[in-house]
Amino acid sequence: MTTAIHTDARYAAHTMSSHVERAERLQAIEEALDASGLRDDLVALSSRTASEAELTAIHRPQHIAMLKQLSGRGNYDIDPDTYVTADSWDAAVVASGSTISLVEAVVNGDCDNGFALVRPPGHHATIGQAMGFCLVNNIAAAARYSINALKLERVAIVDFDVHHGNGTQDIFYSDPAVLFCSTHAAPFYPGTGAVNEMGREEGAGATLNVPLPYGLGDQGYAYVFSEIIAPALRIWKPQLILVSAGYDAHWSDPLGPMTLSVSGFSHLTQMLYDLATELCAGRLVMVLEGGYNLEALGAAVVAALRVLLGRDPGPDPLGAITAREPSIESVVAALKRNHPLFRQQEV
Repeated sequence: MTTAIHTDARYAAHTMSSHVERAERLQAIEEALDASGLRDDLVALSSRTASEAELTAIHRPQHIAMLKQLSGRGNYDIDPDTYVTADSWDAAVVASGSTISLVEAVVNGDCDNGFALVRPPGHHATIGQAMGFCLVNNIAAAARYSINALKLERVAIVDFDVHHGNGTQDIFYSDPAVLFCSTHAAPFYPGTGAVNEMGREEGAGATLNVPLPYGLGDQGYAYVFSEIIAPALRIWKPQLILVSAGYDAHWSDPLGPMTLSVSGFSHLTQMLYDLATELCAGRLVMVLEGGYNLEALGAAVVAALRVLLGRDPGPDPLGAITAREPSIESVVAALKRNHPLFRQQEV
């Protein structure tokens, strides 16, 4: 099993010391990776910048122009959550371009799977708006490239960040080639991702939202993936599975209200790995989104890389929460009853 990773020192320049989405996040991952002994087992892919055409395939030209202009000013707050520095534009286009390169390497068979360790994150960046720490939508750029340039016909994106991937949904809401699945805390930022948001026009039925109650952990997430996400992927039959891998649903995260453990995340990754093996010749690419407890973030990424390498994820250094989890039967039942993907299966 050949697993590729990508990261770049330029990401560290996009940082504000007072912000939770700062350079120390990738530094913590790098330190955990060094301590893991996995470096020699991974293929490090070189970086590249996304082209203007690759960015405007998912974002309005005005959005790209605005980011360039604001980054040129130096430190600037786009909104109360989202900032740019003089180096943010460079970091953003390397993050999106290198995510594209990793997907290309997997689709072309140069490696089996991979993890793009990028920042700034991307899944909140809509067609025309930077928000939620995100400037350019890295995973959307890669998904669009896989369709436009690599000629795939069906791609699936699974987003297990604690926040709904509203930007990714916005970009693909009318697209029949991309299945977007999101598990997220609700009600929570950014306030989107209801079960009745299922896509529109040609993309009707290609959006699958699973809003989850606060406090859900390993057991509940595993149930949702088994009952909803896995069946949806089997119905969709993707040629590539992309994962918005946010680790802010960990029980220790300062922003998230959920109780997943590192082992719980590993189980979800194993399920996606097995589904990729079953459905699309193992083509699986993970892209870093959130996760703000540095120890948990590093441990979760290392465990995911072990799974991608076909190995046991190893022990959970932080342990698990044993509190009783809320029921999610009603959400699962509503989706099975009402979502077009599952109704189509019954016909």
